Amino acid sequence: MPHTSQPVGRRERNKQVKLERIVAAASKLFAERGVDEVTTQEIAEKADIGAGTLFLYAKTKGELLLLVQNSTYAEALEQGKAAAAAVTDPIDAVMAIVRPVVECNRKQVDNGRTYLREIVFGDPAEPHHRDALALVAGTEEAIAAVLLRDGQASAQQAAARAHIVSAIMFVSMATTINAAHPVGAVVQEIRDQVQTLLPK
Repeated sequence: MPHTSQPVGRRERNKQVKLERIVAAASKLFAERGVDEVTTQEIAEKADIGAGTLFLYAKTKGELLLLVQNSTYAEALEQGKAAAAAVTDPIDAVMAIVRPVVECNRKQVDNGRTYLREIVFGDPAEPHHRDALALVAGTEEAIAAVLLRDGQASAQQAAARAHIVSAIMFVSMATTINAAHPVGAVVQEIRDQVQTLLPK
């Protein structure tokens, strides 16, 4: 007997609609004014829900930022993986993965830096934080897969190097000294460090 998926019930549809309104409201307000200048009450009002309802979806403003940024990070990672698949040089392929992640993180620099802080210091028991950590792990897996392609590294070496590349990327995006730098300058800084890490 073939398995058929059950239709989504009204309650689940309503939850999804509210979630979409929350993400849209938070995205707009965070982009306009930055996460630090927006209150959860403003997000609730823009999403046309009660503040109590908002906290059912995200318990803190940091979690709201994770919710908003995770979807753009996921899209950037998929874009980078697709680009890397068409590149043979390992460093160029790694940077093909890195660049869209940097671009999405720096659409609003302060929000991007706060997002990184939430990933590092947030509560891993919160679902949006877990999703963010999974994206970081997925980025490292994609980089490790690139480093394994030419047979120059073992799986363990590739994983270790991918973890270091991830750390380089995080620090370059988060550091205060780079806050005013354009995407290209941050990407070049990451590339310069990656080149010293990876064998020629």
